[in-house]
Amino acid sequence: MPGIDGIRATELLLHLPEPPKVLVVTTFEHDQHVHDALLAGASGFLLKRATGPEMVRAVRTIAHGTSLLFPDAVRDLLRPSARTARHDGPPLTERETEVLAHLARGETNAEIAAELFLGVETVRTHVGNLLAKLGARDRTQAVVIAYRTGLVDPRAS
Repeated sequence: MPGIDGIRATELLLHLPEPPKVLVVTTFEHDQHVHDALLAGASGFLLKRATGPEMVRAVRTIAHGTSLLFPDAVRDLLRPSARTARHDGPPLTERETEVLAHLARGETNAEIAAELFLGVETVRTHVGNLLAKLGARDRTQAVVIAYRTGLVDPRAS
């Protein structure tokens, strides 16, 4: 983009009164700029080589905020910088830590509920608590923070 990079554009968009969801589209799966954009608050990323149906699904997924996009690629992207920060916010409960690990695997609330034998509304409540405790605007940013702070090990997800 002439005159501005994707990270700065993401920051500016997310400071609007009604910020949109941001989907980073890139040619590089292991690009530091993608990492920085996710930390700036982007909701996910997609490789430019994605098919039309994958792009449509990605936009719909981000719009609904129900799951991560390409969690394997996010894990790979974050692996070099994992545990570079410390979580200084409120401590997570044991259940919140379990839910966070499932979020890191890209699971939906329904999938997490089934795996942990919880109701979907209960999972939704845990996810909301996680977002608040981590200071994250969405599930993707929560996982990025979890990887960076060591709350979730990218190799175990």
